[in-house]
Amino acid sequence: MASLPKTMKAVGLYKYLPIDDPESLLDLEVSVPTVTDTDVLVEIKATAVNPIDAKQRAPKPNTENPPRILGVDGAGIVVAKGAKANLWNVGDEVFFTGDLRRTGTNAQYCAVDQYLVGKKPKNWTFEQAASMAVIALTTFESFYDRLLLSEKDKGKSLLIINSAGGVGSVATQVGKNLGLKVIGTASRPETQAFTREYGADIVLNHRQDLIPQLEANGFGAGVDFILVNFDAAPYWDTLMKAIKPQGRICLIVDTSALVDLRPLKDKSVTLVSEMMFTRVKYQTEDRVRHYELLQEISKWLEEGKLKCTLTQTLSPINAANLKKAHKLLEDKTLIGKLALTGF
Repeated sequence: MASLPKTMKAVGLYKYLPIDDPESLLDLEVSVPTVTDTDVLVEIKATAVNPIDAKQRAPKPNTENPPRILGVDGAGIVVAKGAKANLWNVGDEVFFTGDLRRTGTNAQYCAVDQYLVGKKPKNWTFEQAASMAVIALTTFESFYDRLLLSEKDKGKSLLIINSAGGVGSVATQVGKNLGLKVIGTASRPETQAFTREYGADIVLNHRQDLIPQLEANGFGAGVDFILVNFDAAPYWDTLMKAIKPQGRICLIVDTSALVDLRPLKDKSVTLVSEMMFTRVKYQTEDRVRHYELLQEISKWLEEGKLKCTLTQTLSPINAANLKKAHKLLEDKTLIGKLALTGF
């Protein structure tokens, strides 16, 4: 640690403000984070934005001092580590998911628990790797740990609500790798083309009633699995009709209103939720699973089983560019992922 600087550049906030406010995100000089026994300190080469970043920054009465540094997707080089951090060495190139309770990846350095880190794929850039950590881990947890999917489900049907976003574009690929019939939803010609490019067999228009579209495509009896990458409230009645008896539904976004769970019982439908930070927040007994999945994802990326969903890159990492990125997230016009690189 002696050769590292004491301060670093970062983008953060003191107040939770609308993105158009000049003080919503600020260029700052802050202290370099300290590492605990099981941490690694990563010099950030690239970060990416996710809807949760905009959600965390959204207006609320709270204030922060010291300032809050957002960002949960990162890639870079390990430059220091704690006494008990035995999974990584200084000099390792890594990608990782941050911890919402700590200083995030919108900074030159980020301290992170070693279990939240994966090996950067050798044939991928830092920008590409940073864009995949959160969305790939969310997808793998949703599929394998929540929906309990495996090769045994080959030939079954998967409906992905909002398949052109970050998680959706990974989920279509993983679904195809498992041999599922993947049905995506997107409304614009460019998003429909994007989701087909990433593996969707059928693309429905989610601005129109999905049930007649499913029927027209031979799914009048419903689908086996549904992954919901959008507010489920406006789709709830549709989901209840579209799921087969004994099917499974996974939600990765909060519902904006109360929903009626009673229709689930008649069909014995399993409803599950996925929050990528659960194992981290609650320090669950199986938290090593986070690390194991990131290593599996890295392997898939190196082998070409997953294509990168990065569609835009901004440089440098500063308040102006992060404001642009948050604006795209809030306007819901971003296709795929956006990464930022360099200070």
